[in-house]
Amino acid sequence: MRKSGFGLVAIVGLLAGPAFSQDATPSSAAVEVSAFELPWSDFASPEAGQWFADHVLAPGPTFGPDIAKVREDYAVVDRSRIARLRALYTVSIERTQIGGVPVQIVTPADRAPDPGRILINLHGGGFFWGSDTGALVEAIPIAASSGMQVVTVDYRLAPEARFPAASEDVASVYASLLERYDAKSIGIYGCSAGSMLTAQSVVWFQQHDLPTPGAIGLFCMGASMPGGDSVYLSQVASGGEPGNSIDWTAHPYFAGSDFSDPKVVPLASPEAIAAFPPTLLISGTRDGGLSSVLATHAALNRAGVSANLHVWDGMWHSFMSDPEPEESREAYRTVGAFFRKELESDDARTGSGALETGGKR
Repeated sequence: MRKSGFGLVAIVGLLAGPAFSQDATPSSAAVEVSAFELPWSDFASPEAGQWFADHVLAPGPTFGPDIAKVREDYAVVDRSRIARLRALYTVSIERTQIGGVPVQIVTPADRAPDPGRILINLHGGGFFWGSDTGALVEAIPIAASSGMQVVTVDYRLAPEARFPAASEDVASVYASLLERYDAKSIGIYGCSAGSMLTAQSVVWFQQHDLPTPGAIGLFCMGASMPGGDSVYLSQVASGGEPGNSIDWTAHPYFAGSDFSDPKVVPLASPEAIAAFPPTLLISGTRDGGLSSVLATHAALNRAGVSANLHVWDGMWHSFMSDPEPEESREAYRTVGAFFRKELESDDARTGSGALETGGKR
């Protein structure tokens, strides 16, 4: 089985689960799918097709019991991505702490950063890996495309930590930034597990008397765990075997969690979803998180929340991690334009302005 992106396929056996109970679904609704050769999409770029053939279908890091090895294997992949991204985008990077939590501040270096708005990135990695290197992969192109500083949060991960450790870390960083920025000037985004954590954090803020951020981005996953058609179909479309397996409650980060709690699964509460800020949702037709994204978009629409959905044909899970496909660069521009449109500028507020950084590299 092909292992892609930030590990959705690699850990789908741990995470996969239906958005709704299958107990009430008649077995007659199941369909036997015949094997066939899936050609590259006519609507996707040739560059993406070549990247898909050369890299997505190639063997990659796999999930195993040695979590230190898994993290380093993914870091090796991400270091290559960082080098390619930095050749395209000029940024400076500082490692520091905000609210007692390790972060990296990524600042556009080819212009003065927007002094009145700021972004928080929550990296992907299945709640197992992605700190530092994976976060930079998501922050570098967005800082450059938006003109805003991006604060990446190295939140606590499983198996060392469990829910709600990551939400607590995000809240600590967010609360500290609120001392400098108005909530409507702060955007939060993430891919895969980072997307789920973004949605979880919004609900966490709701229930802990923190104001709602100005806008959020949910990429590669929605406000729920993986489920639906895309979990099955994406694996086949990315060169793997079909199947949806173990209940995602087996994930060690969520051990002992109440999955009816919207702080864990925001999509479980229409009331929580109705209080979401303007939301950008991004996915691809070969992304195992697509069904979660679509279900979240539908729920936001039902609640009357502004929801902007972009789905690229042929794109795989976390396709935006690699800058080579034209679709990735288009996605970066889409993210930058969304946050510039939705976030209010706070540059007139006393004490506001871009975060001052030292020790840039």
